[in-house]
Amino acid sequence: MLSPEAERVLQYLVEVEELAEEVLTNKQQIVDLDTKRNQNREALRALQKDLSPSDVMVCFGSMFIKMPHPHTKEMIEKDQAHLDREIDKLRKQLKVKVSRLFEAQGKPELKGFNLNPLNQDELKAVKIILRG
Repeated sequence: MLSPEAERVLQYLVEVEELAEEVLTNKQQIVDLDTKRNQNREALRALQKDLSPSDVMVCFGSMFIKMPHPHTKEMIEKDQAHLDREIDKLRKQLKVKVSRLFEAQGKPELKGFNLNPLNQDELKAVKIILRG
């Protein structure tokens, strides 16, 4: 039987380890999705270079299927948009998980970690201000 102090330390270590595991899992999912997004980008580029209206061969798992050129391009673009949304969602979740991990470890919150990029209107306003 563990002493209450040892039990608390063990519980703390388990909590920190679980949070760290979630962060690493999220990062790996982002890398995997980004790899797939890059493959889709390569496929779209190949379709743009191929101007022939004939059908194209598309790999689905271990099968190759002949599909119409426009339909294939549309399908890849939809998949690309879905991957972009998933990656953005995972990145937002990652920020929260890293903050919880730092909080559990007793470290100070990261400065500038929750920044968002400027949108088009904000960027135009900044350029106008800088021009004077």
